[in-house]
Amino acid sequence: MVIVDTDVLLLAFAFHQDPRQADNARFLQQVQTDSAAITVYTLMELLGKLSFNLSPSRLEQWPQWLVDTYQLEVIWPASPDTAVTYHTWREELFTRPFARMKAVQMPFMDALILNLAEATPESTCFVTWNARHLRDKSALPVMTPTAYLVDG
Repeated sequence: MVIVDTDVLLLAFAFHQDPRQADNARFLQQVQTDSAAITVYTLMELLGKLSFNLSPSRLEQWPQWLVDTYQLEVIWPASPDTAVTYHTWREELFTRPFARMKAVQMPFMDALILNLAEATPESTCFVTWNARHLRDKSALPVMTPTAYLVDG
């Protein structure tokens, strides 16, 4: 399963003049037939950034214009039938991200997203336009959309 980072989706929705747009569009077309996913943290980061330009009703329709359009699965840190405790959430939202931030110097959201991506057994790679910043900081292969199209 290909895990897609926020910047790939943000480029598709907000930066139409970016020179990487053609490769980004081809990548998003390709992952519609591959098994692709985003973390719930990616989803929330994207919706937060898009909230400045989209109406509340359009934001509410994210399952259609994001998940259905790109055939994405949303990865959650716990299944709906799992009991979640304070300890579980402290581990998820503080302990593991903070440990990664100390070990490899990265922003909190990147640590949250990568931790969840790596904890998903089906994950095969992480695709981001910031690959050079994350490549040696993840157990998953990290690549750009362009590299995925060539090597994927």
